[in-house]
Amino acid sequence: MQIIYNVTVNIANEVHDEWLIWIKEHIPQVLSTGKFESALMTKVLVEEEMGGQTYSIQYKSYSREALDAYYRDDAENLKTDGLKRFGDKMLAFRTELEVIDTYKVDFK
Repeated sequence: MQIIYNVTVNIANEVHDEWLIWIKEHIPQVLSTGKFESALMTKVLVEEEMGGQTYSIQYKSYSREALDAYYRDDAENLKTDGLKRFGDKMLAFRTELEVIDTYKVDFK
């Protein structure tokens, strides 16, 4: 079973540019734990009532066991850095997504 660890973040406009620089450094740090094979960062194109800008970062885990090891060994330390830097200017929530199937278009 493959699981995607999804982190959705709303970031206040006044710290957006600083956060964008930070997150582009943070994602490789998460990947360097060895628990994920890749990450995809997307911008949510819906205007939020609360303001700010919203992003989704999807980390593709190697396995359930790898994700559990991330929670046990790495997650707390990696989350703390963002909280210290951005505090209440950043709202994040996390979800797990089970990959059921993948499809690709073949134009051959």
